[in-house]
Amino acid sequence: MASQLSPFSLLLSVCLAIISHLVINCNGDSDTSTAQVHIVYMGDLPEGTATMTAEVHTNMLQQALRRDASDSIVYSYRKSFNGFAAMLTPEEVKKLAGMEGVVSIFPNGKKQLHTTKSWAYVGLPEKVVKRSAESDIIIGVLDTGIWPESESFSDEGFGPPPQKWKGSCSSGSNFHCNNKIVGARIYRSAGKLTSNKDVMSPRDTQGHGSHTASTAAGNFVAKASMEGLGKGTARGGVPSARIAVYKICWSEGCYDADVLAAFDDAISDGVDIISISIGGTKAYDYFTDATAIGSYHAMKHGILTSVSAGNEGPELGTVTNVAPWLLSVAAITVDRKFVTKVKLGNGRVFKGTSINTFDHGGKMYPVVYGGNAPNSTGGFNASMSKDCSSNTLSKKRVKGRIVLCDSVNSGEGPAAAGAAGSIMLAQEQQLVASNFPLPASTVSGSDEISRYVMEKRNPTATIFRTVEKKSEASRIVPGFSSRGPNAITPNILKPDIAAPGVDILAAYSRGKTATGIEGDKRVVSYNILSGTSMACPHATGAAALVKSFHPNWSPAALKSALMTTASPVSRDQNPDAEFAYGSGLINLKKAANPGLIYDAREHDYVEFLCGQGYNATEIKLVTSKAVDCSDVGKKIHAWNLNYPSFTLSGKPGGTVKRVFRRTVTNVGKGHSKYKAKVMSSKELKIKVNPKVLRFKDVGETISFRVTVKAKLKKSGIVSGVLVWSNGSHKVRSPVVAHTLQ
Repeated sequence: MASQLSPFSLLLSVCLAIISHLVINCNGDSDTSTAQVHIVYMGDLPEGTATMTAEVHTNMLQQALRRDASDSIVYSYRKSFNGFAAMLTPEEVKKLAGMEGVVSIFPNGKKQLHTTKSWAYVGLPEKVVKRSAESDIIIGVLDTGIWPESESFSDEGFGPPPQKWKGSCSSGSNFHCNNKIVGARIYRSAGKLTSNKDVMSPRDTQGHGSHTASTAAGNFVAKASMEGLGKGTARGGVPSARIAVYKICWSEGCYDADVLAAFDDAISDGVDIISISIGGTKAYDYFTDATAIGSYHAMKHGILTSVSAGNEGPELGTVTNVAPWLLSVAAITVDRKFVTKVKLGNGRVFKGTSINTFDHGGKMYPVVYGGNAPNSTGGFNASMSKDCSSNTLSKKRVKGRIVLCDSVNSGEGPAAAGAAGSIMLAQEQQLVASNFPLPASTVSGSDEISRYVMEKRNPTATIFRTVEKKSEASRIVPGFSSRGPNAITPNILKPDIAAPGVDILAAYSRGKTATGIEGDKRVVSYNILSGTSMACPHATGAAALVKSFHPNWSPAALKSALMTTASPVSRDQNPDAEFAYGSGLINLKKAANPGLIYDAREHDYVEFLCGQGYNATEIKLVTSKAVDCSDVGKKIHAWNLNYPSFTLSGKPGGTVKRVFRRTVTNVGKGHSKYKAKVMSSKELKIKVNPKVLRFKDVGETISFRVTVKAKLKKSGIVSGVLVWSNGSHKVRSPVVAHTLQ
């Protein structure tokens, strides 16, 4: 019989086991067993203060606690905005929330990652003239780190970093920066690492960060491929730009406290654009969302933040990053597909979809249906094993055979059972080519395979290596990409824009196998991934390119240039319309020369926040500027924010009318005349006043009004478009009316 611990010994063992985190006070001062990391957001730095000291936050916390506050502080945000992260009990949270100077307190939530040919597809030619202005651009990538040895991040031919760079590099025995990777930092608010796959270094062991960084700003790399697939010249949107790495994501996710710490540093370090491909499962209020808070202060410092829209589609209202000062990016397909053929023993051949670098060499293997091979010793039956989920398959029945699965899965189950391959039946056409740890293909639209396997006495099949084909299904937003409407501010259209996010080839970590699934032994320098995570850095690179031509443009101006020059996307192929793709597909042939821009500065967003119901005290803390939200002249409704799109919402089946006020700035040529043209459905009436804008000078601004009357459906969206044209420029903005969700 095991010996029992005394109460004192038991308490001591608990304290020793959790010594790295204060969750119980071993001195008996006060019970902190319910303490968790919370973020205390206090807005902008006090006026006249360049930075703050950590002692200020410690002293404030000390006032609220009955214990030593110094051990509770996780981060002190004091370079670019004001706040801190600390271990707090529910009682302490309530006490701090009532203290002067606190805008909001929220838990340290966990976000997830939103995971060659693509740049040419959006209008960027492979052969471009190198410009010194591009090498002055620094892109801050908040992600899983970077694989510095990749050719995409070589600094050959690069000079020293721009003088504006003030950042640092967390170098060590396994990581060093160079003149391409100019800075690297790591953030870990969750204590000790929970996975042996993680390392306390900027080195990327997940692949995601290397993939996004190289998509945005990777070097030209000829003959790049994923074991021969997607072969071509890999490149980022601005290959000459520098990269600053902020490692905020780990195997279990990305924590809000780390996100804010990275924003605090990146703004102070001197980055020009921030790229962050993470998000939660829903949208949050602007002052309790780490990305919205960090990006607001980035905007104040002239830095645009590009974010992924989310991978929670295709349901409506799932877009997660919705603040109006963000560039929210949806994923869209390009004109390429990866085809993996399956041949049955009866000679029939089916075209499936996957990234299959394995090769059966035409050898035929016996086939078993997953539903006929349950792992009964593990307690699984046919209804569980038919989908081939992990642990559900019998190794004895499956080993050495191709297993037929009733749905698409990760391939982990068949691989663990020793299958020679897997045929996965899909209910609809697969726009995304998934990578599996064994030979596999997803096949849709046919019951013939099932009948053959179930009726044939000894069914056989083989799976061929994937080949690349031209696709007719381009400019389609895949099901995973999150949709609007904006759940926080329905009268601001989100997502803003779409960019390539399906089957994207880019740099990868050699510290992880191609899939990261046990049994997969392939280590690759370049991998093919899909997600709004892949779309975001395309928009990041596009914004960086535009900024290299217009270094003094505001974040809103950069957004406007990308949105108003975007290529139209077919509504017939995308029933969710602007809720799926925003203003359209980024078009780099036009983005750097948009003709007109819809600009907005901090004071515009301050008025917007007033209109959203935030009080003057909160806004003053965030902006360090006094504002009277009761002043009608300053209060602005969301639809009057100088945004490059027009959105109104109303009750199902009703009629809604709204007058939008906008101002455009001439950034083309002087003495320009723009005429308004509107296109809409019968449910939407659009009137513009004035219909002609006459500019005398570059930089001149002119205001106009757009009156929209819409007959709303019981659900969904009706939309049109307003285009300002002077013959050489077409400044295009979507006009959207939708049922209030």
